Amino acid sequence: MKKKLALLAMAAVLGLSVTACGSDDAKDDSADKGAADSGDAAGDSASGEVANKDKPLVWFNRQPSNSTTGELDMTALNFNENTYYVGFDATQGGDAQGEMVKDYIEANIDKIDRNGDGVIGYVLAIGDIGHNDSIARTRGVRNALGTAVEKDGKTNSDPIGTNTDGSASAVQDATLEIGGKTYTIRELASQEMKNSAGATWDAATAGNAIGTWASSFGDQIDVVVSNNDGMGMSMFNAWSKDNEVPTFGYDANSDAVAAIAEGYGGTISQHADVQAYLTLRILRNALDGVDINTGISTADEAGNVLSEDVYTYNEEQRSYYAMNVPVTAENYESFMDSTEIYADVANQLDESTSPSKKVWLDIYNAADNFLSSTYQPLLQKYDDLLNLEVEYIGGDGQTESNITNRLGNPGQYDAFAINMVKTDNAASYTSLLSQ
Repeated sequence: MKKKLALLAMAAVLGLSVTACGSDDAKDDSADKGAADSGDAAGDSASGEVANKDKPLVWFNRQPSNSTTGELDMTALNFNENTYYVGFDATQGGDAQGEMVKDYIEANIDKIDRNGDGVIGYVLAIGDIGHNDSIARTRGVRNALGTAVEKDGKTNSDPIGTNTDGSASAVQDATLEIGGKTYTIRELASQEMKNSAGATWDAATAGNAIGTWASSFGDQIDVVVSNNDGMGMSMFNAWSKDNEVPTFGYDANSDAVAAIAEGYGGTISQHADVQAYLTLRILRNALDGVDINTGISTADEAGNVLSEDVYTYNEEQRSYYAMNVPVTAENYESFMDSTEIYADVANQLDESTSPSKKVWLDIYNAADNFLSSTYQPLLQKYDDLLNLEVEYIGGDGQTESNITNRLGNPGQYDAFAINMVKTDNAASYTSLLSQ
């Protein structure tokens, strides 16, 4: 219940251009279209009665897709009749982040221009240049602030390095009129936060970057924007907080939400509580042989059901997308516990009709703040409610083999939930399940 008021407030910006991690051609199909195919895994167990290639599979957080073009990997999404993706509406979320930053600038223009030069300068921490979530957030910020330029018919999401004089080709200076005065909006710097070992979305790299940027730009930096809260909080703690520069992230991690009281500008909740539920609920339904939308668009016997304003289903993409909500000084107290399960789906299933099953699930990077501190704790609460015995595998965030090497005996599991290191690498997993 805690998030519904915020969702209503967001009704005007929910353009529902469902792309979540990918396709700009995604269609906003209603949830009740569903995926009627429920499979026939009910009653089967990991004893070998079902071939690995036919067992339920959910891709989550990283949608199988081409990391360069964003084109969805429909082979992976159609691996078998019980294969789906769970994520969130990346384009809507990126747009929401951009509008949140713009709204903050307009509301605080009297104090945000730190050196009074009429130029509102921002720096941008990019998570992974080949990840569609990162691309959508970078585009959303640039589109909202007017600094976007087109590349191949879409907003350019490339990092620019430094741009002190506004001459970078990947972005442009924009103007914003507030209170009768015209201000210039400039992206002073942006870079991919990738460490020397190859891990992306790297918080330590972001913390170092803000130190370098501050040395170069000083009081020209009026706003800090990050593709996620892990990097955002690293920059906030390293520099922004002491210099009272608003910092905006994404994910609504508990530490970032709490930091709003200390000057963190805001973040975006991607409804991790809904995503985690969907990740395991889809597997549960496929294993039980019931309609895939049981407990999702239609209530189950325990009363679990999701309302249409917290997720959408795209049948063509076989993908469920949670909606995004801005978290700001006005509503952050309702989001303080990021590991609180969604109240509408918090009822225990009857083990006599939904018997215990074994699930193999990996987190691409055990050190990722959002996945390890928010998503996995939510999964661990839902697995009990759904009578699923889940084995959690933590990757290193760098190599797929660090995870796939621990899927040596898929026959001992009834279902799989996979969070890849790179969106291109679905075949690394499906090849193991096809043997």
